[in-house]
Amino acid sequence: MLTGFRLLIEMSRCVADLGAARVTHAGVDLCELDAIIVKKLDRSHGPHTLDYLEMLRYVERCGVPVFSRPQSLLRLVDRLSCSSTLASAGIPLPRTTVTESIPDALAAIRRYGEAVLKPLYSSKAEGMHIVSSSEGAGLEARLVAFQRAGNGLMYIQERLAIADRDLGVVFLGGEHVGTYARVKSAGSWNTSAREGGHYEPHRAAPEVVALARRAQAAFDLDLGTVDVVETPDGPKVFEVSAYGGFRGSHEALGIDLAQRYARHVLSRVTS
Repeated sequence: MLTGFRLLIEMSRCVADLGAARVTHAGVDLCELDAIIVKKLDRSHGPHTLDYLEMLRYVERCGVPVFSRPQSLLRLVDRLSCSSTLASAGIPLPRTTVTESIPDALAAIRRYGEAVLKPLYSSKAEGMHIVSSSEGAGLEARLVAFQRAGNGLMYIQERLAIADRDLGVVFLGGEHVGTYARVKSAGSWNTSAREGGHYEPHRAAPEVVALARRAQAAFDLDLGTVDVVETPDGPKVFEVSAYGGFRGSHEALGIDLAQRYARHVLSRVTS
């Protein structure tokens, strides 16, 4: 332990007393801490994560440094916010359509041939579905079911014809720490560890690192992992995460990212 003090904060147990200018957890006033590191805000990665970030934004206004800043994390809570930020920064993405209209969703899938339906709020491929223009009349029924499952605004992304892996490019304080590959298991369509994927070391090409550097810089993160896929048309970015990279860095690269992150925060707080 680098600081001699450990406090694991569960945001669901925090109490914001705005009249008293206090946000407490288990009797500890967060506004009196020297710094806070955000590792994970909510296991379900739901829309109320936004409320947790607002609480942390209040703590930050009380003078407590938060890593990464809540204002930066707000743009990473849902896929649309993340993708629109990346697209606005000129980062190449797979072709993506976002709509509530079933006819427009069908038209997009016909253009793409195959697509992935992605919930706006999820992680590790949870809740995603592959759809194809060849499904005929059954495709509309699948889109209706996807909406009824709580996905009113449909995020539809072209399914790319790629190899068996994608890349996690890790940055700390804007500097490239390393790159690992997520390799999918036999029979799985995605590389997520929850679907049996595993990590391998990878030497990223300079153009991949340069693209990932631009992507994470669009969010002004202290720690960021950029999910990159190499395609025949060049590298493309799926998304940026402010929470991931720990397991992949450890298993594939032998890097203790948690310790490096803690030292980074201490250098910022004590400088």
